[in-house]
Amino acid sequence: MSGSTTWDAERYMRFGAQRTRPAAELAARIGVSAPRSIVDLGCGPGNSTAVLRARWPEARIVGVDSSEEMIAKARADDPKGEWVQGDVTTFEDDAPYDVVFSNAVLHWLPDHASLVVRLFTLVAGGGALAFQIPCGRDAPFREHIREVASDPRWRDRTRSALTAITIEDPSLYYDALAADAFSVDIWTTEYEQIMENSDAIVDWITSTSLRPFLEVLDADERADFTAELRARMAASYPTRTDGRVLFPFRRLFVVATRRASIT
Repeated sequence: MSGSTTWDAERYMRFGAQRTRPAAELAARIGVSAPRSIVDLGCGPGNSTAVLRARWPEARIVGVDSSEEMIAKARADDPKGEWVQGDVTTFEDDAPYDVVFSNAVLHWLPDHASLVVRLFTLVAGGGALAFQIPCGRDAPFREHIREVASDPRWRDRTRSALTAITIEDPSLYYDALAADAFSVDIWTTEYEQIMENSDAIVDWITSTSLRPFLEVLDADERADFTAELRARMAASYPTRTDGRVLFPFRRLFVVATRRASIT
């Protein structure tokens, strides 16, 4: 992961199947048949890296993450893997990679137009930059977070958290990459995630988009903030006939392929 927030790998992976599915679907759309080198930027606890290793077992795969906690979890689960604690925005290597991959990380970073251009420079000729990020800035759960964060009790402290996540239109990524790419594939998918109840949705976002807000509050305030959020979520995500709820979650996918080098 990235950003200044701290991360709880165990909590993050409570919904491991839902968090890993987009990584698998992104990897399946990469048209590089036999990459020799792959970097997984913002590899988290290594679940996305495992997807890459399963598809391309012969490749050298490097997992990079700024979080000490996430790298420790990845290394514990895969001691033979190549893991690097580092910043996605400044990561460099001696040679370009055939695949530069990033699963649910770039939204934690600013200035996406410049960021994706820089990441594309890490791609070898004929290789690909592939990333997916959450989108849907008007999703009910995001609106409810903003509503609760505006409470006078803590709004001064939560103001910076409101800009912790960057969500851009697909056109920004196309415009940034098209000039130097052989092809750019962009699509969105909205997953109707089946959750046990609306409280489970709060549990989901507690380890991601809600974390910057909770980190600036004390324990009692966190409890109050979360309680108010849970009440709003129950109204927006009603119970279905079997007692569970549907949690629509939209993600943006981009695969930009570099022109092959002429030798």
